[in-house]
Amino acid sequence: MASILDEYEDSLYRSASVQQSRASVGIPHSGYVNARLEKETPIFNKQRIDFTPPEKINSLVVSSNQLCMSLGKDTLLRIDLGKPDEPNQVELGRKDEAKVYKMFLDHTGSHLLIALNTGECLYLNRSVQKVRALSRWKGHLIESVGWNKFLGSETNTGPILVGTAQGQIYEAEISVSEGSLFSTNPDQYFRQVYTLEEESGPAPVCCLEIERGIEGKFFIIATTRKRLFQFVGKVPEGTEQQGFSSIFTLHADHLPSFREFPANLGFSEIAFYTPKLRSNPRSFAWMMGNGVLYGTLDYSRPDSILSDERVWVYPSDIDITVNKPISIVLTQFHFLLLLPDRVKAVCTLNGQVVFQDLFQEKFGLLTRMIKDPTVQQIWIHTEKVVFRYHVQRESRDVWKMYMNMNKFDLAKEYCKDRPECLDIVLAKEAEHCFQNKRYLDSAKCYALTQNYFEEIALKFIEAKQEEALMEFLIKKLSNLKPSEKTQTTLLTTWLTELYLNWLGILEGDPSQRNLYLDTREKFRTFLSSPKNKDCLFNNRASIYELLASHGDTEHMVYFAVIMQDYERVVAHHCQHDEYDEALNVLSRHRDEKLFYKFSPVLIQHIPKKVVDAWISMGSRLDARNLIPALVNYSQSASTQQINEAIRYMEFCVYQLEETQQAIHNYLLSLYALCRPDSLLSYLEQAGTNPNRIHYDLKYALRLCAEHRHHHACVHIYKVMELYEEAVDLALQVDVDLAKSCADLPEDDEELRKKLWLKIARHVVQEEKDVKKAMACLSSCALLKIEDVLPFFPDFVTIDHFKEAICNSLEDYNKHIEELKREMEEATQSAKRIREDIQEMRNKYGSVEPQEKCAACDFPLLNRPFYLFLCGHMFHYDCLLQAVFPNLPAYKQAKLEDLQKKLAATSQPSKSHHRPKDADTISLGKGQQSREQIKADIDDIVAAECVYCGELMIRSIDKPFIDPQKYEEEMQSWL
Repeated sequence: MASILDEYEDSLYRSASVQQSRASVGIPHSGYVNARLEKETPIFNKQRIDFTPPEKINSLVVSSNQLCMSLGKDTLLRIDLGKPDEPNQVELGRKDEAKVYKMFLDHTGSHLLIALNTGECLYLNRSVQKVRALSRWKGHLIESVGWNKFLGSETNTGPILVGTAQGQIYEAEISVSEGSLFSTNPDQYFRQVYTLEEESGPAPVCCLEIERGIEGKFFIIATTRKRLFQFVGKVPEGTEQQGFSSIFTLHADHLPSFREFPANLGFSEIAFYTPKLRSNPRSFAWMMGNGVLYGTLDYSRPDSILSDERVWVYPSDIDITVNKPISIVLTQFHFLLLLPDRVKAVCTLNGQVVFQDLFQEKFGLLTRMIKDPTVQQIWIHTEKVVFRYHVQRESRDVWKMYMNMNKFDLAKEYCKDRPECLDIVLAKEAEHCFQNKRYLDSAKCYALTQNYFEEIALKFIEAKQEEALMEFLIKKLSNLKPSEKTQTTLLTTWLTELYLNWLGILEGDPSQRNLYLDTREKFRTFLSSPKNKDCLFNNRASIYELLASHGDTEHMVYFAVIMQDYERVVAHHCQHDEYDEALNVLSRHRDEKLFYKFSPVLIQHIPKKVVDAWISMGSRLDARNLIPALVNYSQSASTQQINEAIRYMEFCVYQLEETQQAIHNYLLSLYALCRPDSLLSYLEQAGTNPNRIHYDLKYALRLCAEHRHHHACVHIYKVMELYEEAVDLALQVDVDLAKSCADLPEDDEELRKKLWLKIARHVVQEEKDVKKAMACLSSCALLKIEDVLPFFPDFVTIDHFKEAICNSLEDYNKHIEELKREMEEATQSAKRIREDIQEMRNKYGSVEPQEKCAACDFPLLNRPFYLFLCGHMFHYDCLLQAVFPNLPAYKQAKLEDLQKKLAATSQPSKSHHRPKDADTISLGKGQQSREQIKADIDDIVAAECVYCGELMIRSIDKPFIDPQKYEEEMQSWL
């Protein structure tokens, strides 16, 4: 194990020199460099709005990208932040000294409530320009509004809650008529539902929030200066439009649950964080006199949704008597406090101030801070200036805080896109688990880090945690790339060694039986893993050595099966006399080479099953390769066992229709040895055509002769057409068999007669049976009595073959008469032929003067011509031109030669001084020769009509256009 670890240290990730260089420059063990090339953008990025108000800003609200601000005494400015260049200014139309006290904008940015310090309240809808007073609200100084986020629309608020400075909570509804916008009062109703009190009596309702939980349950949160109340109740389904009075009725006789703190600022403010639009808030932060109460919201709780509550106490630099906080907003991981001259951001995870922004005095005192929940932007204003904060990548350092709090799952969630941070978290989690002796969890985490492999491995070795070390190696192996072959090989080999050690320890302890079985299953899963298959296959020799060194034959066989090394599996079973198991492996995997290799061993012990397996393999096995196994087996086996070999050979011959000579020869040898009755049947079934016989005839003849199977020998002689030998041998067995052989050479009467003479001599001389000899004469028409007489002894009387002599004489007379009749018929035929020839010589045809050549259509009588019996007439040259191309090459050559000779005979002699008699003789000879030549030419050219004879029939498949002139002809048509 130590050697494997040393090897892995040298090759897996880095050399020693790289480690030293990293140590010298301070690179962390994670392998990542955390240097930041550019200054990172702050989480809260402040931007001053390029806007100079004509009058001082009294109040500002933002929601759904709709910004409304009160300027001076009587002006209201509305800005759609999607179109900031198109502001809308509305006049309140007040002539008195009333001032804007607070403004409230709903979550859709459609409904704006303007509370005046005179106890009046105005309403402005986003779609109109005119402000409308709410008459029913008069006389109440509005401190807070709880908007209905579930039933509200652009023209109707749905039931809402309104909190006053006197502690009353009212339920109201505002609706804008679609026909004429203000034909009726917008405030539908305004009724009191509850009064909030502190120990001194009614207290201002600083904040109101309405949330809906599960199963129709509603939660209403209301705050005073020192108390936070929760009203919980269900609104029956379908009655949500009727309002929330039923919830407050439940608490008419007793106070609802509340949280109270002793100090107060004279007011309080609560903020919520909603992760997505139209979802429920997930956390809250309540700014009150003692600090900030913050936590999460759990809607599954029955009576209170506040959960994980913590209090952030104001630090020493915040004095609630001098510079008390003004406003609070809540983001995902921070709450921001607005002080008169600065903004503080506190992390809700650890309660530490992570950001502080000091404002210059020239801007004036900070007045209010609000957040647009839909776009997560924070707005701050003074009387003269408006600022906006963009929240950017707020969660960038959250992973570190969760890590320090040992909340590793959350830490990994917030750095999953930053591998360098994830590596730090995993390393910290691994170290934490190791210190708490959760070694398996530690191994899983360490395997995912970039820490030095050797350090981690040695750590588990020193702690004697082999199971954790195995888990670490398994995870590390699964994370390796396919290209890291050396590391994969080392890890695979090391894991095999560890598994075998661990199994060896557990196997000897009966109390650890279940753990042993579980570990064995894991080891087998490891060996059969598709990811490890290539590595295990390439290094199977090493794995076999490890398995052998531990004496684990069970897993050696299992591994061999996985590697498809069935040869090793079968050899193992054979060595342990498990022949049935070995045959099962062969039959299951159907490898022909393994059958050839192990069949000689298996057939010695389980012959019937082996032959059954061979038969099940069918044509996949080459029976020639199995013959050596059968030969070895048959030489030492009994007749009953040899029958198994015959059974397989018969299957090959009759079922597979094998034609290999070796197979048929071996089957013949088995038949000759053990089944002589089947031998002749096989030979006869094979037939007598030597070209269709698949056994070796000479080998078969020698084999049958050695075992004295004469009938088989006779059959083979017949197939070899050695009829004399067949008859000679057959006469030793059966005369009838010899007779059947004698008639076989049907085309050779001389041989057939010779064979029958052999039979006759045998019958006369050996059997001395004259009657049987006479029977031979009747069986063969070729034998005559005179052929057989020499074989009889001298003392035989003529009485025995008198009848045969008479029959022979009669046959001779009949033959003579037949010859006479044939001669007469021949004489008559010759006479008729001579008459036909004479008639043909006198035959003629008439040609009219107007007749034309059938080929050129010119008058026929202008040139030499031919007239055929069919009526067609051709000029000599036209017929020659039509016939010549279709003549065979040898006739074309002969015709050209005849034409040359004919031309030579027509030329006059060049000699003028020859004697007259000689010249006359020469002319006679020349004229005779010329006539003969012309006759020969006629025989070739005019043998048949070119249109009616065989020439026209033979030319039917010839193309009309010569293929060699096809291109030329085609071009002529273009």
